[in-house]
Amino acid sequence: MKIYGWGRYPAIDAKVLLPQTPVDCANFLKSNQIVLPRGMGRSYGDSANSSTVIESTYLDHFIEFDVSTGVLTCEAGVSIREILQLIVPKGWFVPVTPGSSFVTIGGVIASDVHGKNHHLSGTFSEHLLSFDLMLGSGEIVSVTKDNYLDLFRATCGGMGLTGIILSASIQLKPIQSSRIIQSTIKTNSLEEVCEQFEENHASTYSVAWIDCLAKGKQLGRSLLMLGEHSQDGTLELRKKKSQNLPIDMPQSLLNHYSIKAFNSLYYHRVFSKTKTEIISFEPYFYPLDAIGNWNRLYGKAGFVQYQFVLPKAVGIKGLRKILEVIVKSGKGSFLAVLKAFGRANENYLSFPIEGYTLALDFKMSEETIQLIKQLDSMVVEMGGRIYLTKDALMTEASFKKTYPQWEQFEEVRAKFGAIGKFASSQSKRLGLQ
Repeated sequence: MKIYGWGRYPAIDAKVLLPQTPVDCANFLKSNQIVLPRGMGRSYGDSANSSTVIESTYLDHFIEFDVSTGVLTCEAGVSIREILQLIVPKGWFVPVTPGSSFVTIGGVIASDVHGKNHHLSGTFSEHLLSFDLMLGSGEIVSVTKDNYLDLFRATCGGMGLTGIILSASIQLKPIQSSRIIQSTIKTNSLEEVCEQFEENHASTYSVAWIDCLAKGKQLGRSLLMLGEHSQDGTLELRKKKSQNLPIDMPQSLLNHYSIKAFNSLYYHRVFSKTKTEIISFEPYFYPLDAIGNWNRLYGKAGFVQYQFVLPKAVGIKGLRKILEVIVKSGKGSFLAVLKAFGRANENYLSFPIEGYTLALDFKMSEETIQLIKQLDSMVVEMGGRIYLTKDALMTEASFKKTYPQWEQFEEVRAKFGAIGKFASSQSKRLGLQ
């Protein structure tokens, strides 16, 4: 069948295997074919594409949930959404969450997901107690930082290239209410929003929508949304159903003028300098989950989500240079998200470094490819890196320069028999064995 990531570019023909038990996984590994574990296909580029994939669709069972301690153990195919439905009514929340709840725990670990609280809580792996991993030989090992530190560091952020994650135990976060106190701060420039990130460093959650088409003194004008778990209210989930986008939109729909108009309307929807409101957690953490198949907005050609991080030392100056290039290209994004990262961890391919990260969506075209090549060279020159979970176009040279621990990653893969067993379209493009 045809498979692709959420950006729908690139697409490949693949054999899709659907194990129902770990024994099935081991039997699949006995063949000489190279495989790749795959969850819900929500990574944006080709990191979950391979000629043969082992999907975790049926490896989706809860194993144990200790309500008193907040320790949850489940199979890798369980989604964040399913976890929230179980834990929120019991007074618990996921410690770090991506921007969509339609992501499996296996995918969260493989991407070493960061959230809106990285500046305080780090990545998902820092709340991961253990996970069971099936090696290329079919052997299952229980991995923790204490007994397989190198394998832990390679698997968390390793994009499924070390083995098949079967299950995991995570430490959840206690909450008193399912409501979020959201404070929106309207800023007039890139410098101002970065200043507000620094001033509000103690906020549990922070994320900014940025107008990437604003020019001059208003370059980088933003809406910064701070979040705190409310101490008051009930523990419940919204019952509102999502609206589905049934067809691919015409590619001409998203253009410089429509994006500019949307960005202006979205920015001016907040009238005051600061607005505080109490909302459900879903629209704060997962706003796009309310629109089913929203990737169809970009038409049949799909889109590229481009996310990079720049070190704090060059953050504001570097972001300004990149935004100027994007404005000049006319290929703005109405889904542009800015976040502040805290310290990096020691996982070999984990994305975050201390600084600022910006994620943008670009409608797929030859002009987009050329723009991203230009942006890549700027990010590399500034000492930043591209997020593997969203990458579709990075070169081998750029990858190996910006992820300096890639050789250690390959050494661990060789040690545990992953080379020649697990590979993706992305790993081949980036020069991994």
